[in-house]
Amino acid sequence: MIFSALKKLFPLVAALFFLRSLCIPAIAQQNPSTSLPQKLATLETSAHGRIGVCAIDTSNNKCLQYRAEEHFPFCSTFKVMDVAAILKQSMTDNNLLQQKIIYTEKEVEASGYAPITKNYLSTGMTISDLCAAAIAYSDNNAANLLMKKLGGPQAVTAFARSIGDLTFRLERWEPELNSGIPDDLRDTSTPAAMENSLKKLTLGTALGLPQQNQLITWMKKNTTGDTRIRAGVPTGWIVADKTGSGDYGITNDIGIIWPPNAAPIVVVIYFIQDQKEAPRRDDVIASATKILLDEFDATRK
Repeated sequence: MIFSALKKLFPLVAALFFLRSLCIPAIAQQNPSTSLPQKLATLETSAHGRIGVCAIDTSNNKCLQYRAEEHFPFCSTFKVMDVAAILKQSMTDNNLLQQKIIYTEKEVEASGYAPITKNYLSTGMTISDLCAAAIAYSDNNAANLLMKKLGGPQAVTAFARSIGDLTFRLERWEPELNSGIPDDLRDTSTPAAMENSLKKLTLGTALGLPQQNQLITWMKKNTTGDTRIRAGVPTGWIVADKTGSGDYGITNDIGIIWPPNAAPIVVVIYFIQDQKEAPRRDDVIASATKILLDEFDATRK
């Protein structure tokens, strides 16, 4: 009889533990100032676009959100999930990262952007070096080769599902996935879902500690984000991030911020505009970062 009662309680307990892992705004947990939505609304209006934000201060689990449940094209920020899926496989295949991949000039050209892989056509590159190129230089061909190794875009989505992300959906290859077509749910996620997955991959237990540290190291060496999240943090703070860009002026950045002598802050900021040819707005990401950090600072006092 007791066993039967426990069986009935288990789904409820499991659900409660799952909810605790998410970045869910709650008055008792968060208490942000009422000015945050207005500040972000003013920013997106001035930038003629739509901003999606989800950030959590892991020192106290305070969570800040704005359009966090709306879908945005993730563009190259998906490469974190792509590389993480490879790292997950490397936990049971010790030789995986040192395997060499040979590719063609046609693959390089079709990818649209291959600043690193274009230099190694004659020799190929190891999977480890492809991971580094995909994260630190946003090399599209590297990301495509990793996806091919995994089994295609659907395999990356399957990995996202395996860590509890039911929102992330990757359906196309580079560079087509960056189209940002309005109301197209392909190759999109929400800021809330991406923040939760990023937290699991870099600060949680979704990867083994060596693999987690490797992912963070590659993200810290990112060369494409100096004018986005990194531009919005005070001097001396450490950032590990991955940017994404596409049509409709898509300007994205996701990352982990380490204030001096404090627990990290996980941040996802997505931005898209109305016009297909709109320019990218790195300044919007930097400004949104400053707004979030000021809000976290205010709620600590």
